[in-house]
Amino acid sequence: MDDNGQLVKVLIHAYEDEEFRNKSGISPNPISLPVNPESFTQNFKVELNQQQGQGNQGTNPDYKGTKPEELKLDFIFDGTRTIEGYKYNGDDHSVKSELEIFMNTVYNMNGEIHRPHFLQVQWGNFMFPCILSNLDLNYTLFKPNGDPLRVKASTTFLNYVAQRERVARERRRSPDLTHVRQVKSGDRLDLMTHKIYKDSNYVTRVAKANGLTTFRKIKPGRELVFPPIDKRSQE
Repeated sequence: MDDNGQLVKVLIHAYEDEEFRNKSGISPNPISLPVNPESFTQNFKVELNQQQGQGNQGTNPDYKGTKPEELKLDFIFDGTRTIEGYKYNGDDHSVKSELEIFMNTVYNMNGEIHRPHFLQVQWGNFMFPCILSNLDLNYTLFKPNGDPLRVKASTTFLNYVAQRERVARERRRSPDLTHVRQVKSGDRLDLMTHKIYKDSNYVTRVAKANGLTTFRKIKPGRELVFPPIDKRSQE
């Protein structure tokens, strides 16, 4: 529900660019899920190398990477007209027509970009930039002529971050580059150092780089430089 007590539907916006700036010209855009899911699942995965040496009983997993976040939504398309608040995206209220609109948005190839759309799943204030990675359609009810009357959709959306933004994020987090931070009230140099380098033992080097004779009292508002440090040379 929104602040006015109105039911907020899940929306799916379709874009033609990976930075989510140019909306697709398909209509309607965005589309609404006909019925909100009762819940949704976010899946986070860390990829580890768990190879075990011969004769060893345990493993010492090495970190390989963090996989993109997944969002899973299950909902239905229904043509029985018995569900209160059911939302149609087109004038033809058949399940077949609603499925076609949905597939054009999330799955079918856009001839302008030669791939399916980039998507933003929105539910109220929740926004998830993504692409569709999996779709299962389970047909459970039919009209006498064989047309579908109810279909359960199970979808998996994969979080998508544009290459330029991803590289920028990684550069901002990298301890191998110079960082500049403004001191806020309550900040401690050792904690700021640990946040960037994952090791507070470099605090004296940071203090020296900034001409500090003490790092216990730092004036708020001052900008501090955290220089690049090659940790391999310290080993």
